[in-house]
Amino acid sequence: MASQQVSKIFVIGGTGAQGIPVIRGLVKDKKYSCRVLTRDTTSKRAQELLSLGNVELMEGTFGDESKLQQGFSGCDGAFVNIDGFNTGEKTEMYWAIRSYEIALEQGIKFFVYGNLDYALKKGGYDSKFRTGHYDGKGRIGEWILFQNQKNKERMGAALFTTGPYIEMTISSMTVMTPTVEDGVVTWRVPLGKGSVVHVALDDCEYYVRWLFDHPERASGLDLEVAIAPIPYVELAAAFEKVTGHPAQYIDTSLEDYWKIMFRDRAGDIPAGYNADPKDKSTMSFKDNFTGFWNTWKNDVIKRDYALLDEIHPDRIKSAEEFLRKEDQKGREAGKGSLWDRVQKENQTAILKIGEDGRKGKL
Repeated sequence: MASQQVSKIFVIGGTGAQGIPVIRGLVKDKKYSCRVLTRDTTSKRAQELLSLGNVELMEGTFGDESKLQQGFSGCDGAFVNIDGFNTGEKTEMYWAIRSYEIALEQGIKFFVYGNLDYALKKGGYDSKFRTGHYDGKGRIGEWILFQNQKNKERMGAALFTTGPYIEMTISSMTVMTPTVEDGVVTWRVPLGKGSVVHVALDDCEYYVRWLFDHPERASGLDLEVAIAPIPYVELAAAFEKVTGHPAQYIDTSLEDYWKIMFRDRAGDIPAGYNADPKDKSTMSFKDNFTGFWNTWKNDVIKRDYALLDEIHPDRIKSAEEFLRKEDQKGREAGKGSLWDRVQKENQTAILKIGEDGRKGKL
């Protein structure tokens, strides 16, 4: 195999919740530099990346072949994590394929694709598990690994498969944002006795760096990461133990969950805000996240935790460990305790879509 060691990485999705720690991990010791594609080079998140050093910003969108050609040109690595909530399922699949093809054309040596589980397939092709923003990535992830069988001597490729960030359980404007009810932190979600394989964003920094540092081993690998399968009874108990304040999980029917989520808003808006609502392939927000919750309620998605322990021995391994570290980080940053931060008036958005208000050109 030809050398796939890289030094300059073109990044799509760099200003997202995952992209920031990924880039931080790549440039922190100056081994790698990153060229980051962003719609707005003046945004707070873009400027945060620029301040890390060894980061170059490039204005444009992934939905423009000329920008992709320009972005990959002169780089030898790529990290591509397309925002499916911008594009919708169908358009994301097209631009993910073109990103891989153009990267290959432009001489990229190693390509890492920001992936999610193919929930529909893992659920036995039962449509109750259909989750557009997961399945769109998962299908392309399989396609990339298939292409890699033929192309790996020219450009190695790996998948970085994540899941819901555990930070979403303590942040605003997510599908699992908590409420404080009569002094009790409360998660009302349709999870039953299932569990969510949550991912810690700080661990993403380590995992992606490992992929680029070990391309010979990583090429052809689907690195599926998580903290652990976390039932929300366990999440609530951990929150109570760490903060000393009461917390609870209340299993909620899908019908009641959607009443809480949407109130007077329509649930039939497209899951991807730039998707065509008249296109019959476009999933609604409600249908998309019904499949999402069914996937977790039925424990469809698994992980190889022994492999993760081998790759990252110091990874976060429980909800309690995450919450304890997050409480300390918040205090040191002057944001207050975790209890303070989950109060409605203090909650902040971790997801870029929460900050953008479902706006942004394709």
